[in-house]
Amino acid sequence: MGCERLLRLNTGKLMPIIGLGTYKIQGANTVQECLDTALSAGYRSIDTASVYKNEEDIGASLKHLLPKHGLKREDIFVTSKLSPRHHGTGTCYEACLDSLRRLQMDYLDLYLIHWPGVQSMKPDDVRQRDLRKQSWHDMEKLYNEGKLHSIGISNYVEHHIRELLGYAAVKPAALQIECHPHTNQAQLAALCKSHGIHFQAYSSLGGGLDNMLIDLPVIQSIAESYKKSTAQVLLRWAIQQGYGVLPKSIHPARIKENIDIFDFELSEKDMDTLNKLNSEHHYAWNPVNIV
Repeated sequence: MGCERLLRLNTGKLMPIIGLGTYKIQGANTVQECLDTALSAGYRSIDTASVYKNEEDIGASLKHLLPKHGLKREDIFVTSKLSPRHHGTGTCYEACLDSLRRLQMDYLDLYLIHWPGVQSMKPDDVRQRDLRKQSWHDMEKLYNEGKLHSIGISNYVEHHIRELLGYAAVKPAALQIECHPHTNQAQLAALCKSHGIHFQAYSSLGGGLDNMLIDLPVIQSIAESYKKSTAQVLLRWAIQQGYGVLPKSIHPARIKENIDIFDFELSEKDMDTLNKLNSEHHYAWNPVNIV
């Protein structure tokens, strides 16, 4: 209904438009239960990161669960990310290999620079520019060696992206960034589209205790009209624009609900209503001040 479940990255690789986010999902049993539910529900993309401290449990769980679900490694799409503490030549290269070892994999489908800044450096420290450039060149090396099938960025805003495009021999395949109706990132998404960079949203439902997004009466009203949840409406708003989404949950019912978004389509009027909610309100970290 106006949305493809798979999209093709600029590397030629296919990527599911919806993946399971695993931020804050920790503990061997919890990780395995979430992945088991997700694979049963049809998820074929799993998003993790070095800083999530769950790569090892994800790798061990998949070794057990893929055969259980009749799947092979090539049937799933796995993303991980470089920690902000591991920027720089050699350090980035080894950090990626460490992620592969923890995940018990020979390659990653997508590897991202998690943050444009370097841990312990102030936002205006210009040394960060050179360090993230070094990281990108390490990732290009890993890409050319076949250990990374696609490479990309997370939490980069316009000036970071334009800087990267000025020296990248391998163009970023994806940008992962906070995006929802309260900060709809329309200009950033348009920039990515103009350069063939897939735009992937995280925090699609808002987040935290101050989450006013899913509680907004206007979104609840739209959800009721489609007999869907507010979460499903927010995820549909993203994928209907071609954005990838990475909903996370440890609750089986919500994991299943979050992928059940392909049997309805938001009207142009409802899309416009949601777009007008933009207030540049961030529920996650805002990278705009990183030099």
